[in-house]
Amino acid sequence: MARRVKTPPQPHSGLDARKATILEAVVVEHIDTAQPVGSSSVAHNADLAVSPATVRTEMVALEREGYLAQPHTSAGRVPTDKGYRYFVDHLKAGELGLAQQQQIKEFFSHVRGEMEEVLEQTSTLLSHLTSYTSVVVGSAHSRSTILNVQLVNLDAHHHLLVTVFSDGTVTKHSVLAAFEASHVEVTEASRQLNALLIGTTLDAVVQVPSRADTIAKLVRESVSVLHAESPTLEGEQVYIGGSSRVAEVFDGVETVRKVLAILEQELLVVSLVEDILGKGVSVAIGSEHGFEPLSSCAVIVAPVSLDGETIGAVGLLGPTRMKYPEVMAAAEAVSHHLTRHFGGEDERG
Repeated sequence: MARRVKTPPQPHSGLDARKATILEAVVVEHIDTAQPVGSSSVAHNADLAVSPATVRTEMVALEREGYLAQPHTSAGRVPTDKGYRYFVDHLKAGELGLAQQQQIKEFFSHVRGEMEEVLEQTSTLLSHLTSYTSVVVGSAHSRSTILNVQLVNLDAHHHLLVTVFSDGTVTKHSVLAAFEASHVEVTEASRQLNALLIGTTLDAVVQVPSRADTIAKLVRESVSVLHAESPTLEGEQVYIGGSSRVAEVFDGVETVRKVLAILEQELLVVSLVEDILGKGVSVAIGSEHGFEPLSSCAVIVAPVSLDGETIGAVGLLGPTRMKYPEVMAAAEAVSHHLTRHFGGEDERG
């Protein structure tokens, strides 16, 4: 997945170079301090050869244009959602520190297991990397195609059905038969199952053999067991990492309560992530995502793909004064590694 590169502020973007520099300085300082930013601080810290009075005049203009707001009379200014949006849209690509890059590389070189386990562990990784709450969504593999089926003979009546899906999921089911089957018959049934099922999905109708011999009965039993599981596999898989961090990064008990209430509703979380991806953006700020309870939040998402199909997404949720460069870089890096992982690329090199 190619990293998105943001261009520096340009005059034709709606702000001249000086206003853009002042806005960036206000955003960066407010993210660091959570306090209103004054003109003297901007004049001292920004690369501007102008007086605090000139900066103050420009900040008043930025407030009038909707990029800044003054929470209290005589106080400094804070960015609005529009100000954060300008900052994000003109942001140079952030880079993770070497320690974070190594942490991600080591995680994906050692993580093993079925898709559900990998996604759950990834949500924890993302939260640790960023100190924000993470959301990892995986598509239900009932919509993914079957890549391989293997029927393993455990004993004359008991067999193990292992199925590999195109999204990287591996399922295992016990097939208990009332009749006996030899190792040779189980091997042939496994071959026929592959011929029947490869390229199909769990909700597809397949024509199973109607013969009465042992191999045909084994095939029918196996298909029946596999397809019986499909109702429980509907919907998206959602994993939340670092829910406890909500109280750490948001101001106000009511805001924390609203955010936690949303995170407890998996369907709403999936809808939120899918809506943001559907709009073709990677960052939704404040009211942009359309979820009123999260109007003081920013949500960053990055898709996870396999064979050109989006099979999930990774996301991070935090206050609008989120550390955008670092968090966007973390989301994109983890998305990239997840895509490689489910695509079967070796991370150990």
